[in-house]
Amino acid sequence: MSRVKYKRALLKLSGEALGGGMEFGIDASILAAISEQIKRVNGTGVEMAIVVGGGNIWRGADAEARGMDRATADYAGMLATLINALALQDALERVGVTTRTQSAIEVRAIAEPYIRRRAIRHLEKGRVVIFAGGTGNPYMTTDTAAALRAVEIRAQVLLMAKNRVDGVYDADPLKNPKAKRFDRLSYLDALNRRLEVMDTTALTICMENKLPIIVFDLQAHHSIERAVAGEPIGTYISDEG
Repeated sequence: MSRVKYKRALLKLSGEALGGGMEFGIDASILAAISEQIKRVNGTGVEMAIVVGGGNIWRGADAEARGMDRATADYAGMLATLINALALQDALERVGVTTRTQSAIEVRAIAEPYIRRRAIRHLEKGRVVIFAGGTGNPYMTTDTAAALRAVEIRAQVLLMAKNRVDGVYDADPLKNPKAKRFDRLSYLDALNRRLEVMDTTALTICMENKLPIIVFDLQAHHSIERAVAGEPIGTYISDEG
């Protein structure tokens, strides 16, 4: 990478992205590829934070549909994000990237508690910070956690890495081959069209704080590096659209 556009970025990795093509669990090859990209990004001086989801291990909505209490199902999902965070931390450290995991729920044996100023200090020292446990509250998605943490650490961009979807479409591209992809969108367009970018709470947080969002396919060639460099990739969402 010869240049970068964003000096501090937050990357949202869904559990499905970490699972790759697997129905359950973590794809080791995906972890290795992500780690190598983040190593190269980190080497350019970009301060990188990551929020991980847990859908490859636990789906709270499915558990609720089977009769589980919603809050209990969501707390179980927070534990799933911790499993993904530890796996990603291990993969990053194996390629030489100094990493810290912070959790919104207290699990001191395996992760630091989330402390905003400490997270920022880690970033300033060149460490990658992984945020696990969502927001620490039920009824809140990890998309909302990503938007909230990005604003809190004063990230310049929120990178939304998707699995096998290379941006925002007006319909599900995996089901409708005629679905139209947007290169650029405004926050209001995304909200008014009810496009499946992220949940409305997360999108509203980004809109109110003028935090740009880039939605892209994680498995595209050098996807994270290209997004941080400001190259045209996926869908760019901002005030202007």
